[in-house]
Amino acid sequence: MTRTDADLVAALRASDRTAFAELVTAWSGSMTRLAGTFVSTHASAEEVVQDTWLAVLKGLDGFAGRSAFRTWVYRILINTARRRGAREKLTIPWTSLRPLSDDRLAIDSAPLGHQPSPEAAALTAEFRAAVTVAVTSLPIRQRAVISLRDVEDHTSAEVCALLRISPANQRVLLHRARAAVRTHLAEYLATA
Repeated sequence: MTRTDADLVAALRASDRTAFAELVTAWSGSMTRLAGTFVSTHASAEEVVQDTWLAVLKGLDGFAGRSAFRTWVYRILINTARRRGAREKLTIPWTSLRPLSDDRLAIDSAPLGHQPSPEAAALTAEFRAAVTVAVTSLPIRQRAVISLRDVEDHTSAEVCALLRISPANQRVLLHRARAAVRTHLAEYLATA
């Protein structure tokens, strides 16, 4: 999206449906993945994103521009996801009683026009599952940091602003998360 924050906020305040649709299309995927670090199922993450968009539209007049618009939206997302995740810890959602069919992490896919062999596709799916297990087994703060930095490609400063943590804390959490994922994957590869 090439609009500036001021232009985007003005368009949304003017009820520009096209601007809102572009924004939802551009950001919802990464928002769902981030929300998934706080909640137990993909369906819950999608609901958190929907709730976030509703909160953004309702609170748009309260956006003062003290931070980037994206940071403000993601802050709402994180707060919504944390509340939902805390509630979920007290219950077992029905959707968690069946295996998930989605991939929570995006791993580089094959180049366009290249069709992997069935064996390669199976190995890739198995490796994706191992990465997903490794990341989802992390403590929530580490999971959020590694998801934002390594999956969503946010900068260190953006992660600090989104999670309200210091740069030093972000570095420590990212280092520990990466080390844990590497250890898990090394064990997986040693047994594979």
